[in-house]
Amino acid sequence: MRGFFNRIRMRTHSFILTLPILLAVIGPGIITGNVDNDAGGITTYSVSGARYGYSMLWMLLLITVTLSMIQEMCARMGVVTGKGLADLIRERFGIRVTLVVMVLLVFTNLTNTMGEFAGVAGASGIFGISRYVAVPVVAVAVWLLVVKGSYRSVEKALLLFCIIYVTYIISALMARPAWGEVAKATFIPSFQMDAGFISVFIATIGTTIAPWMQFYQQSSVAEKGIELKKYRYEVFDTYIGCFLTNLVSFFIVVACAATLFKAGIRVETAAEAAGALAPLAGKYASILFAIGLINASIMAAGVLPLSTAYSVAEAFGWESGVGKSFREAPLFYGLYTALIVVGAGIIMLVPGRNLIGVMLFSQAANGVLLPVILILMLKLVNDKTLMGTYVNSKAKNIAVWAQAIAMIGLTGVLTVQTLIQLLR
Repeated sequence: MRGFFNRIRMRTHSFILTLPILLAVIGPGIITGNVDNDAGGITTYSVSGARYGYSMLWMLLLITVTLSMIQEMCARMGVVTGKGLADLIRERFGIRVTLVVMVLLVFTNLTNTMGEFAGVAGASGIFGISRYVAVPVVAVAVWLLVVKGSYRSVEKALLLFCIIYVTYIISALMARPAWGEVAKATFIPSFQMDAGFISVFIATIGTTIAPWMQFYQQSSVAEKGIELKKYRYEVFDTYIGCFLTNLVSFFIVVACAATLFKAGIRVETAAEAAGALAPLAGKYASILFAIGLINASIMAAGVLPLSTAYSVAEAFGWESGVGKSFREAPLFYGLYTALIVVGAGIIMLVPGRNLIGVMLFSQAANGVLLPVILILMLKLVNDKTLMGTYVNSKAKNIAVWAQAIAMIGLTGVLTVQTLIQLLR
């Protein structure tokens, strides 16, 4: 008995000693994972639950595993090399490949940023706030946060924003779902040979694993200067972030399935879903859902342009980093500013009825870039001259390549479907 208590005491002591290290390292993975639940993602999960009930919950388990593997590779490269993904692409593949990737990334993230401000515009309407007020206020707020803050202050602010995602869990609980049906759909796969189901199925994968995530997390890890001896803590941070993003996705689907699907109400956006929840789950569930959407849009509206600025600055050797002043890194902050101004400005000019099209287009752009990034990442992480003994194991290579090939096919289909829909 004494030996048992000694082991407990030793483990508790070890945990107390490692907790400060964990808290110092934690951030990049959790922030990246939570920002993944942006306006486009929340819209996709809302539509999934409203149209097809609980039937797609099982795939979120698979996506969690896939996302974890991909983001862990980014974290590992960031810790081992101390460099961002764009920096490594330039060094390994040359300026031509880097230029093509950066052009695609800037274009993709600009459309994604527009999608985030479209989310702000849609959600603000639920509270009776004009988008002509909400969008510029959010744009200025996220600009000031990054330009005037330090890396540590920006990270702390983003981690606080992550807490607000709990509103989706509360909304789902207030919807009083049939938990027996939820459990069955989570662990027993089902599929429908229906064009609409397949489209939402692919969109869910495409919106959960987005190209900006790989660039942002690796850049964050590199700027934070996480040492190799602390790598296991960053792995924990990464896995927690991937788990949390799909936990929130899970409850968004559950909230909409338990209410909108049951009532036969079809929605096209997350803002519509938030509004439709009021008579079914109560006004507080509707308000919480809308607060979650605004929070997600604000976070992503700041992080996506920041991710782009990091990547382009690394690719072309510019001074970069939130810890630097505007004078020290003018091109870095200039690009960040331009993306926010253009993204918010276009949404101010686009008619409200076309905001859905903006979100669809941003997902199509993700689909074009993602396969390219996955292939480049796999080549980099298996380069022994770069990674030494930290290259992928044979088993992990097989798993990730299989996932990459499957995702290339699925995102290709999604891109074609989206472009056809936009051209109609």
